[in-house]
Amino acid sequence: MSDIPLSEILILGAVLFSIGLVGVLTRRNILVLLMSVEVMLNAVNVTLVGFSRYHGWNEGHVLAFFIIAVAAAEAAVGLALVLAVFRTKGTVWIDELKLLRR
Repeated sequence: MSDIPLSEILILGAVLFSIGLVGVLTRRNILVLLMSVEVMLNAVNVTLVGFSRYHGWNEGHVLAFFIIAVAAAEAAVGLALVLAVFRTKGTVWIDELKLLRR
């Protein structure tokens, strides 16, 4: 068992979440947006497992596995949608896509 303090784990989770949030808010490539969302989900997992180890619970680890499974499904569906959009429009840049506009 490691002796990493909870505060350092929470700082790591906050930094990862901030990096993902900046990626979501500033980038215009759909693939980069999906990767940024994955980084944000991993930050939540780090924080959840940190709290779980700090309090001695095992439920946090189980919940983290469910979040990883949801993230994998989100990545698969997201990449399928990106591939479909690229085949029809020829681009993955959000500024050039007007699929939802009439």
